[in-house]
Amino acid sequence: MERKMNMLRKFLCIAAAALTAFMSGCTAKTNKVSIDEVGDGLTIYSFKAGKADAELIYGDDWAVLIDCGEKGFGKEIVAYMEDNGIKKLDYLIITHFDKDHVGGAAKVLKTCEVGAVMQSNSPKESNEYENYLEALDNKGMTAQTVREKMTFTLGEAVFTVDPPAQEVYEKEPSNNSSLITEVTLGDVNMLFAGDAENDRLAEFTQNNNKTYRFVKVPYHGHWQKQLQPFAQSIKAEIAVITSSDEEPEDKQTVDLFKKCGAEVYTTKTDSVIVKCDGKNIAAAYDNS
Repeated sequence: MERKMNMLRKFLCIAAAALTAFMSGCTAKTNKVSIDEVGDGLTIYSFKAGKADAELIYGDDWAVLIDCGEKGFGKEIVAYMEDNGIKKLDYLIITHFDKDHVGGAAKVLKTCEVGAVMQSNSPKESNEYENYLEALDNKGMTAQTVREKMTFTLGEAVFTVDPPAQEVYEKEPSNNSSLITEVTLGDVNMLFAGDAENDRLAEFTQNNNKTYRFVKVPYHGHWQKQLQPFAQSIKAEIAVITSSDEEPEDKQTVDLFKKCGAEVYTTKTDSVIVKCDGKNIAAAYDNS
């Protein structure tokens, strides 16, 4: 009996130590501020677009759009840009060619001035994809397929677009081809992970040596085994999940990011506004 009790005590000590290590390894310790306390810098607007991605990142005189939601959503993006005095997209980034990422691209290209387009290396046939290609052609533009890391600077923000390591993935080839975009302003790193699934997340995590105070959670918050090492690696304070009532995020994913110190926001609730000034970062739902 005594031997069993000693074994139980030993097990409980190991479990407690592991939990402590997990929590300390995840949680980023920074001073929290409200969104009204953040100074000038950049804004991230994650649209309430159903189970679809559309994130507009902009400063005083520049703007980048990552993905465009489903077909018909382009008009919502254009309306927001007009309401906020954004007259041009310096870059349009299409992380991959699923309908819920490329669907609104044709409308955006037809309506907005766009400086350059970056795209994934894995075409996926659909009417939305064909409309996107047609809109590019009508505009006399050629999208750049990203196969090597690309970096560009807008204002004081530095963007790095990270391509998939493989040309074709055996499992989930479209999602795993997602471009992953990093944005750095001052001391703050921010990450947009497209629909990256296990293979792509494992690649990224293996090579990552940074923390990111903001993350657009990959693949609409669906649980996958590589999310845990990914979340532990990046140590995000703010996590945005693009989900809908019809296709909600997994509770296990929300719990993981919360355990790793993040405030979790879902676009099924509302569009999410994030502001960053290079030192501080904060988020809120758009209740306008």
